[in-house]
Amino acid sequence: MTDRSRINEKSDSHGQNMSWLSGWLWRPLVALPLFGLIASLGFALPIGVGIITAGSQSATAAPASDKRFRQWVERLWPSARRKGVSRRTFNTAFRGVLPDPEVIRSAHYQPEFVRPVWDYLASAASDRRIEVGMAMLRENKDLFDRLEKRFKVDRYVIVAIWGMESNFGLNKGSQNVIRSLATLAYRDRRRRKFGRQQLLSALKILQRGDISAAQMKGSWAGAMGHTQFIPTTYSAYAVDFTGDGKRDIWNSPTDALASTANYLRVSKWRFGHAWGYEIKLPKKMKSARTRLKRRKNLSYWKKLGLKRINGKGFPRLSDKAALYLPAGAKGPAFLVLNNFRSILRYNNAATYALAVGHLSDRLRGAGPFVQSWPTKHKPLARDERLELQRLLTAKGFDTGGTDGVIGNATMHAVRKYQKSRGLKVDGWPSARVLKTLRNDS
Repeated sequence: MTDRSRINEKSDSHGQNMSWLSGWLWRPLVALPLFGLIASLGFALPIGVGIITAGSQSATAAPASDKRFRQWVERLWPSARRKGVSRRTFNTAFRGVLPDPEVIRSAHYQPEFVRPVWDYLASAASDRRIEVGMAMLRENKDLFDRLEKRFKVDRYVIVAIWGMESNFGLNKGSQNVIRSLATLAYRDRRRRKFGRQQLLSALKILQRGDISAAQMKGSWAGAMGHTQFIPTTYSAYAVDFTGDGKRDIWNSPTDALASTANYLRVSKWRFGHAWGYEIKLPKKMKSARTRLKRRKNLSYWKKLGLKRINGKGFPRLSDKAALYLPAGAKGPAFLVLNNFRSILRYNNAATYALAVGHLSDRLRGAGPFVQSWPTKHKPLARDERLELQRLLTAKGFDTGGTDGVIGNATMHAVRKYQKSRGLKVDGWPSARVLKTLRNDS
């Protein structure tokens, strides 16, 4: 789901593009549902943020007498009208729509923030996901040739995002996008501004006619289609690559993948460059240097003694990179480059960008990470993460909110606290950090 930083601040037509039906993997789409196809391959359950779905409206909706919500919707109408939305489109979009409490619950479970990074990465680059992704690449080589020629974006990262976001179209989300976004705008304090902005943009999409209100399905956060675009990103960057007059990211993998390539292009993807390197840290390395915003030339890192784990040299010493320790000082280490930042534009979660980069490398034929993960160090439970955030905030270290989600703001707060107490600075919300905070209270 693109531009997810604003959240975390917290089938192709069979007649239009027959290349999707030419291979064994897509041929069953003519007669069988895609779910049966992927299930027959033993595919793992999805992990992407965009595919966490809310409950059905009949089971979880607020009472029909919720007059306050209807009044809120009516107050939204003048803003929609100024955006060029007709009253007919507005009324059709909100017909029968009531808030969905499950959307709020889903917002508090985002796997790239609450699961141990090693579990998250294992699911992201599972053997089955790699198998299906490589099949997609083989059977649709001509399409990816055209995408690379047009957008200058690596085919492997496009397919990796597709796999991460919807399991190659299996889990595009089944929620009413208008309902999901209205719920966020109406009930979620952290995402109220985001929800309203995306809701108005979704209404404009309906007005344009690319999709009907009934067909506009997506995730709890309003992410839509094969590669989970949020409405504002769709409006700005989605493309009609099939030439049928519609930017159909819901039903056309071709349009969705081209739109993803276009978005990465404008996010300054550098064709032919890596996203980053797994590296080995020197023993005396000061982990205080680990901040994604701290970007230095690779020549700088080389002088400090950082080396690629495979023994190879850095191709371009002038490339800027940041040191990233996703599991703290005890886990694998990486120097992440410009293309890592481009992936972050898609989803502003560093573990997500790492997962996409790693999956793209595996699809290219590379092996797993070399260094082991500190699996014996149990991650904090949700109540412990909440306590950590409360204690940090009380001491003046801003975590961006107290929600149990360990995002960039919380990790930055941990780094600042570690530095203030003379601890090893890696931003990792460990049990030791929590214990020190408790003792400080």
